[in-house]
Amino acid sequence: MLGSGHIEAGPNESLLFIDNIFPLKLSYLLSLTSFPFLTDPEFLLQRVLTQLHENQRLPADPLNIAQQALPENLSIQVKKILPRLKEGGAYVKFSHDPKFKTSDIESALQESLYKKSPKPWFNPFKGINSHLVRGRPWLEDLQRWPSKKLRIEFLPTSGAEPAELPEETLYTLFRTYGKLGDITPQPTGSKDLPKYAILNYGSIRDAIMAKNCMHGFVLPESEGGGKNGTLLKLVYEQRAKARFWREWVFSHPRIVLPIVAALLASAAVAIFDPIRTFFIKCHVSQTFHLTENGLYKWFRSQLTRANEILTFKERKSDDAGFSAVWDDRRGDIEQIRTWLMETADTFIVVQGPRGSGKKELVLDEAIKGRKNTLVIDCKPIQEARGDSRTILAAAQAVGYRPVFSWMNTFSSMIDLAAQGTIGTKTGFSETLDTQLAKIWQNTSHALKELALEGRKKDEKDSELGDDEYLEAHPERRPVVVINNFLHKSQESTVVYDKIAEWTAALTTANVAHVIFLTNDVSFSKSLSKALPNRVFRQISLGDCSPEVAKRFVLNHLDADAEVGRDGKKSLPSQSREDLTELDGCIDILGGRLTDLECMEIPHLLKHVTDNVIPQFLHGVSRPVKVRKILKMYILDVDSSAHPWTSEQAWLLVQSLATNPSLRYNELLLSDTFKSGEPTLRALEQAELITIASCNGRPHSIKPGKPVYQAAFRQLTADKVLAARLDLAVLNQLIKIETGAIEKAEAELALLGGLPGQAREVRTRVEWLLGKMQASQGKVERYEAEGAGLKKILQREF
Repeated sequence: MLGSGHIEAGPNESLLFIDNIFPLKLSYLLSLTSFPFLTDPEFLLQRVLTQLHENQRLPADPLNIAQQALPENLSIQVKKILPRLKEGGAYVKFSHDPKFKTSDIESALQESLYKKSPKPWFNPFKGINSHLVRGRPWLEDLQRWPSKKLRIEFLPTSGAEPAELPEETLYTLFRTYGKLGDITPQPTGSKDLPKYAILNYGSIRDAIMAKNCMHGFVLPESEGGGKNGTLLKLVYEQRAKARFWREWVFSHPRIVLPIVAALLASAAVAIFDPIRTFFIKCHVSQTFHLTENGLYKWFRSQLTRANEILTFKERKSDDAGFSAVWDDRRGDIEQIRTWLMETADTFIVVQGPRGSGKKELVLDEAIKGRKNTLVIDCKPIQEARGDSRTILAAAQAVGYRPVFSWMNTFSSMIDLAAQGTIGTKTGFSETLDTQLAKIWQNTSHALKELALEGRKKDEKDSELGDDEYLEAHPERRPVVVINNFLHKSQESTVVYDKIAEWTAALTTANVAHVIFLTNDVSFSKSLSKALPNRVFRQISLGDCSPEVAKRFVLNHLDADAEVGRDGKKSLPSQSREDLTELDGCIDILGGRLTDLECMEIPHLLKHVTDNVIPQFLHGVSRPVKVRKILKMYILDVDSSAHPWTSEQAWLLVQSLATNPSLRYNELLLSDTFKSGEPTLRALEQAELITIASCNGRPHSIKPGKPVYQAAFRQLTADKVLAARLDLAVLNQLIKIETGAIEKAEAELALLGGLPGQAREVRTRVEWLLGKMQASQGKVERYEAEGAGLKKILQREF
């Protein structure tokens, strides 16, 4: 049957289509035709149904239902039943007595169905329906699925032009098969051929019945079919519902893309946020840190002890020498511990130059052994290049994972493409502020959960809320240490602003204690944005005093001492007689812990002779520092990369070589530093100088490291170098004074062009003349000094 595609009816034979004898969902079984062993599923189904019908194993089989639908009072003989699986019905080919008209047979059939009302097993609430086939049905196995819409194409039966049937005629022909929702004619002016109309049925089974009964029907001329009649070709018009939504989505990106972004963000929050919070808690509590494991600590101690026994050496303490420093700073340590036990919000700032021991003071002494401590180093976050690396560095600092930093770049590309096509951004990409805010927000949740982790229901304060409980128990709050705060802050302040806002929220909500470690004396400007009208609890650290520095070095020497043959340990601080020059050595290095800890002094004193200390003073430390200062601050200075000039750096070196400290405001009055405070801040960040503060304001300038004092003296002792750089400073001053003279001359020329000589102008003219005279005097003095410096450069090497 699939070969020809049509059912031919002979004399006294007719076709009947019965629907609702197969479930429509079984039509998807036709997709099995892709298997080589099943090329005709409907033929296979027909054979199976025939076997079941003959063996009477299925009383409600479709063939039995089809036979029950035929009237018994008519001499009708069923010749063939052709099931249509995908349309849920079957064609019944039968022969009848010639004396019965087909219209009478159809009427008797409808009456029989109404009386018997057979019901299929899969749909007991709706009976079957049947109509005579008026057209020439075409049996096909194409992937065309039933739908409520039918497309009726008007084809010619011969060479004559077919008629385009009006809605009234179509309604008369097709209303018999079910309720019509709408009839849509072909749009006016459409040149599509063949001509067509769209019928929209209210039920899909009504559309199936109409298609199988009327396909191939020829409407004669007498009924409006035109000359030679019109052939009706019926096909299912596929539902455009899915396509409609797809087209709507692609045609409204301004609405769809933000919605998709919001859904993706919500899904990410629901899925990944709990995971990230868990990893942050593990990072803060050091759950997965091997070095904090008790078994690991015991095993390591046993190995260390065994090594000491085998090598006959006593273990050296890692904190050798620091005991003297901590004894000197015991007051600062106890002050921090006291602040951490107060119920009010704790916002502590520990300020001091690099190498002053801020981190060691806080982590190794003040909060040593305290549970739930989070240390965030701002240096790798600030030095990261690009938003993706900045986000990754911030996430690693708090244990925030998983983090998809590459998604930020990918989303930015999508936003850029969308902005070029639809004119607006999709909202997929997020700024660096938003990404950092998410990381800090998750960290806040993790810190609060850790603070409340050990809370019990039977405690005395169990009736308090979470916020009240944390306020009443400051010892339960975690400690957040922000190290290297305002490191390279002149490049960008985005990271520091977000950290300041986040830590301000932590302390205000009593979630955690916050301790800032910074080298910048102007930290209050940044922190005041997050906490206005707040006085910060501050501890300022400086260099150690000479006495403490000497004890620090001696403790290092004693820690390195070895046990003698008599089994006793000889302490160098008590037995050596060559430590008389130690004070001079410390005067050079100063009290900076990083310089003292470099162990240069103990190394030299191990093999000391009478001339070792002088050699150290004149040939070991200072040349290294001198080369560093010349290269970084004076000779290789690029004005486009650094906000200071060689002349400004040399003026500071020259002044600090003779004075241990300079007045901050007095230096700003000099002509060389007319650029103001940003230059001094940049030089402080570069560690050439240290700005000391008093009562919250900068008041003095000192060398960046105490060892720089001797290096400055050696630089100024070089006559050729000093003459060259002094000459550059004089040339800059001459340029400044010349500019002032030119400005005064221009104003005098303007005043001289005024009509008449008003008395009010005389005072201004006299002032300008005096200013020109003073500037000219300076220029002459500078040139005289410059002439002497040029002679040195011409005479010396």
